[in-house]
Amino acid sequence: MTYNVQIKVMPLKDLLDPQGKAVLGGLQNLGLTTVSDVRVGKHITLQIEAGSEGLAKQIAEEASKKLLANPVMEFYEIEMIN
Repeated sequence: MTYNVQIKVMPLKDLLDPQGKAVLGGLQNLGLTTVSDVRVGKHITLQIEAGSEGLAKQIAEEASKKLLANPVMEFYEIEMIN
């Protein structure tokens, strides 16, 4: 069976997000001064062939740990979608 999985990878809250700061500066230059903070991350969608939803989530977890997220600087969330 095919399972669709979304993985959201974001910088750790305690770390500086230079890309987010650059976007914030750009927004403020456009006059959007009510935006007070920006965090920029990655949104990854996987289609996984697996025998069960649990196995698909386990595969997504392994992919996130080994390749998609850097645990020193980022955290990730996995969501199964229809």
